[in-house]
Amino acid sequence: AREKELKKLKAAQKAEAAKLQQGSSASKTSKKKNLKRDAGEENPEDYADPVTPFGEKKRLSSLMAKAYNPSAVENSWYAWWEKSGFFVTDNKSSKPPFTIVLPPPNVTGALHIGHALMAAIEDTIIRWRRMSGYNTLWVPGMDHAGIATQVVVEKKIMRERRLTRHDVGRERFVSEVWNWKNEYGGTILKQLRCLGASLDWSRECFTMDDKRSKAVTEAFVRLYNEGLIYRDLRLVNWDCVLRTAISDIEVEHVEIKDRTLLKVPGYENPVEFGVLTSFAYPLEGNLGELVVATTRVETMLGDTAIAIHPDDQRYSHLHGKFAIHPFNGRKLPIVCDAILVDPEFGTGAVKITPAHDPNDFEVGKRHNLDFINVFTDDGKINSNGGMEFSGMPRFKAREAVTAALQEKGLYRGSKANEMRLGLCSRTSDVLEPLIKPQWYVNCNVMAKQALDAVMNDESKKMEIIPKQYAAEWKRWLENIRDWCISRQLWWGHRIPAWYVTLDDDELKELGVYNDHWVVARNEEDAILEASRMFDGKKFQMSQDPDVLDTWFSSGLFPLSVLGWPEDTEDLKAFYPTSVLETGHDILFFWVARMMMLGIKLGGDVPFRKVYLHPMIRDAHGRKMSKSLGNVIDPVEVISGITLGGLHKRLDEGILDPTELKIAKEGQVKDFPNGIPECGADALRFALVSYTAQSDKINLDIQRVVGYRQWCNKLWNAIRFALSRLGDDYTPPKNIVPDIMPFCCQWILSVLNKAISKTVSSLDSYDFSDAASAVYSWWQFQLCDVFIEVIKPYFASSDPTFASAKTSAQDTLWVCLDNGLRLLHPFMPYVTEELWQRLPTRSDCTRKESIMICEYPSVVECWTNERVEYEMDVVESAIKSLRSLRSLLSAKERHERRAAFALCRANAIVEIIKSHELEISTLATLSSLKVLCEDDAAPAGCAVSVVNEGLSMFLKLRGTLDAEAEREKLRKKIEEIQK
Repeated sequence: AREKELKKLKAAQKAEAAKLQQGSSASKTSKKKNLKRDAGEENPEDYADPVTPFGEKKRLSSLMAKAYNPSAVENSWYAWWEKSGFFVTDNKSSKPPFTIVLPPPNVTGALHIGHALMAAIEDTIIRWRRMSGYNTLWVPGMDHAGIATQVVVEKKIMRERRLTRHDVGRERFVSEVWNWKNEYGGTILKQLRCLGASLDWSRECFTMDDKRSKAVTEAFVRLYNEGLIYRDLRLVNWDCVLRTAISDIEVEHVEIKDRTLLKVPGYENPVEFGVLTSFAYPLEGNLGELVVATTRVETMLGDTAIAIHPDDQRYSHLHGKFAIHPFNGRKLPIVCDAILVDPEFGTGAVKITPAHDPNDFEVGKRHNLDFINVFTDDGKINSNGGMEFSGMPRFKAREAVTAALQEKGLYRGSKANEMRLGLCSRTSDVLEPLIKPQWYVNCNVMAKQALDAVMNDESKKMEIIPKQYAAEWKRWLENIRDWCISRQLWWGHRIPAWYVTLDDDELKELGVYNDHWVVARNEEDAILEASRMFDGKKFQMSQDPDVLDTWFSSGLFPLSVLGWPEDTEDLKAFYPTSVLETGHDILFFWVARMMMLGIKLGGDVPFRKVYLHPMIRDAHGRKMSKSLGNVIDPVEVISGITLGGLHKRLDEGILDPTELKIAKEGQVKDFPNGIPECGADALRFALVSYTAQSDKINLDIQRVVGYRQWCNKLWNAIRFALSRLGDDYTPPKNIVPDIMPFCCQWILSVLNKAISKTVSSLDSYDFSDAASAVYSWWQFQLCDVFIEVIKPYFASSDPTFASAKTSAQDTLWVCLDNGLRLLHPFMPYVTEELWQRLPTRSDCTRKESIMICEYPSVVECWTNERVEYEMDVVESAIKSLRSLRSLLSAKERHERRAAFALCRANAIVEIIKSHELEISTLATLSSLKVLCEDDAAPAGCAVSVVNEGLSMFLKLRGTLDAEAEREKLRKKIEEIQK
């Protein structure tokens, strides 16, 4: 492909040079301008497709274009498929159901290469099952993506109006998000149409539409009523930019090996990490001091106690004594009968701060400790941290506290410290571990059920493919912790919990009394429940301002898209779904949660199989990154883009100058001529073919380009066929291989094997093998052999070829019809266009579209092992002759030559003699003579030993260098001996 691109470039340069010489020859050209007009000249309009009104069946040109053009081929078909209702599923159908729920992409998202892989695999499955007689349902949907969407809209109003969401207010801000969603959201679903994804758009849903919101509320209420949702005070990952807790999946850990400066959002100067600071606490009663060490010295403002390892004899006598806080005078108890589980410190004295959950204490008596948060939600020191530092940003406070300790003579130095720093994947903010009251799901029982459904042979209900991920499934679910589902956002499903403040409550803050919460489906039900709980008492009620973790609504998706909690016809017909196809990176965060909620609320596993696709890397195995310039946009692969266009995309991003330079250099190296237009079919086929690469795909665009060129091969095969079939050809009702020529019997037999291999591979989710089986038959058997070997039947007027010509026509039609249907799930556009051009049988009504035709199945009478064996011998002979021909000089390589076949067994003699035409045609021979073992080897020939029963000789022109030929044979003998 690269060589072809280079040739194109040279041709363009030549053309440019030619333009410079046109001035002198312009007059001559004008005189000749009209001399080539005659009645037989081709009309270019005959090769161009007429304009097709949107949604109507594509109008094809009267003549096939001479070359494949992806943009022309992929135009109009999708709108017609969709308008014709080919994607819509009937829940009353008597066909067996087959259901896939599209993993809902974020409403903010644009199509990336991972989405393209997902869509290519899922559409291949759905189209195959649809053609195989199943009532297929592929449900599209979008995720509201709580954090991501809120961040996008917050940036928008800040950019346009210089306002924060707090300036706007909650109600107006949520309205702004809905407006943004309706105007800009869902781009990715439109892009999925470009890929040919045959989703049932009539069932399109959104995780925050009315039906899905009702399902979320119902799930929360049911789980709460069963005691599986509860509220507790625990440690969370707090993002000070977003002002919310985030899930573990949104945390990126950075390994800090030494003192390291990092850029932190909201700070002009970089902040130093990888530092362990030591300082002293003076002990009460002039007992001396106790030195502690920390990587976050600013948190000492909230210290409430000091823990000493029980095995540390240096300080055991201090148990029960007190240290004095230098800034607020707080008395800090010293405890020596508990170990703080924190690998950062090991043994020794450890200060107890809000960053430490009581669950972190491993042995000894459980102490009732007070925990004081010293940070506000946006990462500033609050009044608990002492008025001296109040309102100071946390990392500014780090510097100020260190300086204040030095001033008081309590600073004891610092040293480099290896550490693991948690950053938010969305904001790059350094996460603050804070104690916060949150809602949690008790996962223990549900996790056991999800584990047994995969690992327990007696109660197994679900299979994970590839199987190696079952071990990861087991590891996650055996070590599961309760799931924090609270998020301090405004965009999302508001938690259906109301806090009741009684008139006679001493403390009036929201949530201060844990037994004052009421969970209900709506506010009216909540008032009734509160009245029952606090009978006769006066109260006010306010809803929890928090929203639910996005994964909670996503975890309900297989249920909610089918209408749960209502007992809908869709739910009855399609739940459990057949397979979930997704990336292995969210096996726990999404798949396991769907399993737990599906079993608990739906009464069964949400899917029978889970297929986990690989993660896509660039051709060099590197993770795709904007800063490396190696991000591949599938839309750019489909439509093509220049190198300048790739650079422009980088310029419009947010890379700093150094990163931009590196990224552009990477693009120049990987895409020196940009990315040529490949089309959706080639991209889909390449991605599906790559799935054999286990957990990672190293995507080389040149492979996609190769499949785009292969589409041209298919195109030319159909052009050849139509030219040989003729306008008046009518396909046969059936064919009888036994009375057909050898080559026709062979191609039908190997077509049977290709069908069998493709179907069995698809059934076992070996998509790469399935694609390979289809490709190999089309490329190496139909195009390279059969189409070439039948050409003499059409080129000759010999009456003895008349019957063979008819058989070849019929077999060619059968092969193309079956081959296009076999290929359709992988390449929907080009197969539809080519199939529509094939002649129709007279004995049956033609289906409107290839996508609703039957998928090919094995025809037993086509299988012929004897014929396949004979063709193997024939192909071996041809391969040997081609190998000999390749050793000739370039001038001689394409000349027809005489050849000899020296056969050492009677069976081989019969095979070669009966297939002289096939060998002569495919090896470009002028003649072929069969020799027996007793015959002398022909002189003046190059020889190739095919096997112990056959040697092929190719006649050479001029004097043969016998010694050179002997040397070649000696080397070959040595290789075989090795």
